[in-house]
Amino acid sequence: MKFIFVLFIFIYTSIAFSQQDSVVKLKEVVLIDSKLKTFSLAHSIFNLSDSIIQRNNTSLTDLLRNNTTIYFKENGKGMVSSPSFRGTTAQQTAVIWNGININSQFNGQTDFNTINSFDFNSISVRTGGGSVIYGSGAIGGTIHLNSYLNFEDRISNTLRLNYGSYSTLGLHYKLDVGSDKISANINFSRNESENDYEYIGYNKKNENGNYQNNSFNSLFGYKINEKNVLKFATHFFDGERFFSGTIASPSKSKYQDFNTRNLIEWKFENNAIISTTQFAFLTEKYKYFENKNSDLFSFGEAKNAVFKYDLVYKVSSKIKINPIVSHTQSTGKGTNVLKINRDITSFSFLLTHKIDKKLDYEASVRTEITSNYESPILYSIGVKYNPSSFYSLAINSSKNFRIPSFNDLYWEGLGNPNLKPEHSLQYELNNIFKIKEIEIKLSPFYTKLKDMLRWVPNASGVWQPINTDKVKIYGVETALTWMKKTRIGLFQFNGNYAYTESINEQTDKQLIYVPYHKLSTGLTLNVKSINLNYNYVFNGKVFTSSDNFYTLKEYGLSNASLDYTMGTKIKGIISFQVLNLENKPYQNVLSRPMPGRNYTINLTLNF
Repeated sequence: MKFIFVLFIFIYTSIAFSQQDSVVKLKEVVLIDSKLKTFSLAHSIFNLSDSIIQRNNTSLTDLLRNNTTIYFKENGKGMVSSPSFRGTTAQQTAVIWNGININSQFNGQTDFNTINSFDFNSISVRTGGGSVIYGSGAIGGTIHLNSYLNFEDRISNTLRLNYGSYSTLGLHYKLDVGSDKISANINFSRNESENDYEYIGYNKKNENGNYQNNSFNSLFGYKINEKNVLKFATHFFDGERFFSGTIASPSKSKYQDFNTRNLIEWKFENNAIISTTQFAFLTEKYKYFENKNSDLFSFGEAKNAVFKYDLVYKVSSKIKINPIVSHTQSTGKGTNVLKINRDITSFSFLLTHKIDKKLDYEASVRTEITSNYESPILYSIGVKYNPSSFYSLAINSSKNFRIPSFNDLYWEGLGNPNLKPEHSLQYELNNIFKIKEIEIKLSPFYTKLKDMLRWVPNASGVWQPINTDKVKIYGVETALTWMKKTRIGLFQFNGNYAYTESINEQTDKQLIYVPYHKLSTGLTLNVKSINLNYNYVFNGKVFTSSDNFYTLKEYGLSNASLDYTMGTKIKGIISFQVLNLENKPYQNVLSRPMPGRNYTINLTLNF
């Protein structure tokens, strides 16, 4: 019924918007998450363009693994996926949807295989701390799922079909319509796979690993007049996965989840003021079946209501101040979590000042009021200096935090209501060099974590969460971009490398599942109607035990694709992809092999 309902929405909106008269107006782009651009001048931001999104598989995990320095733990292809960003844990990476933090209230993180990347206009990665703006969990960095509106007369449709190894099927549809008053962007995705790949070297297959999911993402905007715009955004994900077992232990379990996000925004803007009021309502539901053939299951359900008022005031042409007030009310219940409520009121103040053409700085502060924990005062300060067109320098420092999740606090018989938030102090230096078509970024970073939350056995051998560890994290990230037009065609190269040490100060050992080395590179050659793409990803070895005795060895993977654009009235692109070219065996979680060489063919139609 949900699938039929979504198709009905597509048909209705297509008919409604196609009847509008054609009036040519100037293009206007409106971003919901404006803080990503306005108050991030001292941070590195990697924007993954629509062309990069289209060249990758639909899962957000694959997109970020192939194009960034983030390391992912994946319990088998399509299974639970969690990141390690700059040596931090999965709960210390915040996912931001249209300016709203959507990490789970239960476990404090986002499963990146429940996000379909094709559902969004663009996806951005912001490095370093961002808790002043984005709240809990924004320590290692933030992932931004962006939507935008164009108030111009247009109607366009994109349909993508894909079929691949292991009976993997995908259907993706996008509708983009608008006028000078109304704009809408609608996306729908359907994915399913038997996912029965072979375990290379073990004479076994991935059993009980099939999955299917539907997702829907939309953004509607209505321009009341030149100063006032109303927007409505919605996103849902409905999925079912049969959880793979390990090499030695087969599994019969399955997991169902249904997540919804809704947002209403009213923006008023004149020469001096940008006033934004947001109301958001988010839900998450899951059911876990230990035996897929049984009707017995455990469950969890959480609701999150958010009110935010954001006022940007241009004191002068060089100074902007930005007070923000927000209130979040969260409720949750489940098989192992008694019904609970949490209210958080936050106050933030942001300032940016452009001293002259070469020097800018920004500063911000945040505090929260809640009865569940003692909130620290958070701050962020950054300076950017542009002495020449060849070189620019940015320095930032911040204090960030992560609050305990519902599971940490209220898991029946095991939760610890006396937990404190995790705290971090962070420092980052961004150097940017530009030489004609080449841009190089060099970013050393340092993070000091305290009161890190871990589940450890108590004196009776029962696992409970406590504030236990102090961690220091340091390393360097580099990025290189090169683009060159020649007689043959257009060459483009992108490379990202990170060296990271994440050390438990009590044991002087590297944290588990944090690689010292992570590299991702991409090379593209465009010749007329043909696109050749090559991607290489290297993950260094990781430790799988806290004493650093057990390890998973390093691996490097190559992926390639060939795209052909058909010159017809309906523009079409046929793409053939080969993943894991060398058919290498590898694991990014112990005893959970990933697929060998596999293939995908895609057909994209634009009309």
